[in-house]
Amino acid sequence: MAFVSYASLLRNWWAFVHKHDVIHHVVCCICHSQSWIPSLSRHINWHRLSLWPPSLRVSPLACWHTLFGMPLLLLPKNHRVSWQLCRLRRQFSGLPPTTIPILESVASCRTWRLKAYDEKKSVGFVPTMGAFHEGHLSLLRRSLSENDLTIVSIFVNPGQFAPGEDFEKYPRMLSRDLEQLASGQVSVGNVLRTTSAVFLPGVQEMHPSGITRDVASQKGTFVEVEGCSHQMEGAIRPTLYRAIATIVTKLFNVVQPTNVYLGQKDIQQALMIRQLCRDLLLADPDAKRVHIVRTVRDPIDGVALSSRNAYLSVDERSCAGTLYRALQAAETAWTRGETKEKSISAAAAVVEQGKTKAASKGVEMKLEYVEMNDAGSFEVLDGKLHKGSRSLGGTNPILLTGMLWVGKTRLVDNIVIGDSGTIVS
Repeated sequence: MAFVSYASLLRNWWAFVHKHDVIHHVVCCICHSQSWIPSLSRHINWHRLSLWPPSLRVSPLACWHTLFGMPLLLLPKNHRVSWQLCRLRRQFSGLPPTTIPILESVASCRTWRLKAYDEKKSVGFVPTMGAFHEGHLSLLRRSLSENDLTIVSIFVNPGQFAPGEDFEKYPRMLSRDLEQLASGQVSVGNVLRTTSAVFLPGVQEMHPSGITRDVASQKGTFVEVEGCSHQMEGAIRPTLYRAIATIVTKLFNVVQPTNVYLGQKDIQQALMIRQLCRDLLLADPDAKRVHIVRTVRDPIDGVALSSRNAYLSVDERSCAGTLYRALQAAETAWTRGETKEKSISAAAAVVEQGKTKAASKGVEMKLEYVEMNDAGSFEVLDGKLHKGSRSLGGTNPILLTGMLWVGKTRLVDNIVIGDSGTIVS
């Protein structure tokens, strides 16, 4: 492999710039404003310039990156250094090496999406906050199997964390996440599909007006889905779903996915997003293409897989199955004809038993709530209702949800009672 020094590349690049007035003007303007870091592709469409001499080529990946402020656009035809330079760029920018294209700006993501439109390829989208587990990977595999291309976003949204919540310590495992995405593969016919791109925006990209975690001090445009946000977890975290609705609307505006894949574990969030797409008349994605995929659980104790499980100590993790057992107890009571009130009491009794065992290990547990809501209206079921007399919402499934504190970690979970196939798949 031929070696080209950074100094040599810089000299050749600057000599080329001086030969062409248009490029020279753009470069001088950028240098004067000290805006070296953005790629020149943000200022000029390099692919459509007719100025390139035949001895030069543009590396598809290199044209979106810079190394020490120098656009990696001008690579002699016989030199094979673009990938090595891009790896260097990622090293110095803090991005781990990966074979998957990383899109760090809204502009680059839209360019990627426009190419997919032009090629008439379907795009599956898995929005995440990173720290992947098998639940995330199940969403990825579903998207890979149903779409020509799959893009995954990783963005820890500050707006979803109220002051005093766990924004700073939320697990961030980018290197590991990228490795898992790179190894995730699905065979469709004779084609082996892998993740097509990762959208990895910064806070400024997603919140151009700025963002503060104190809602009273926030400025800008926000989205609220009335009637879906104040129940269940929304009653405990009243600003959560406003933040989620806002960031998801932005992500959909950027990615414009054909299909979206969300996990059942955050059932209130998933149903709210489906409602958002319906109410705002979104075409990409249409509400019918917001897919809610069944919760992935630990095969031994049934704990719903979650990024926040990483917070749990060994003893705390051994107690975490209490929440799912409590929900199962409530489901069993309801199925045999008990009232909603007695079904909730059955769940509370399981938690009390669990608290005693947890205390013997030095683990503190606190039940925040167990509730039953109509899946269509989100209205809380009346305590006197039972399976045989239920009239609220007709035949809509019931959302049996719960939140339990194990130590300082908040765990949420749910079971869909009734025809769950109308909600999850």
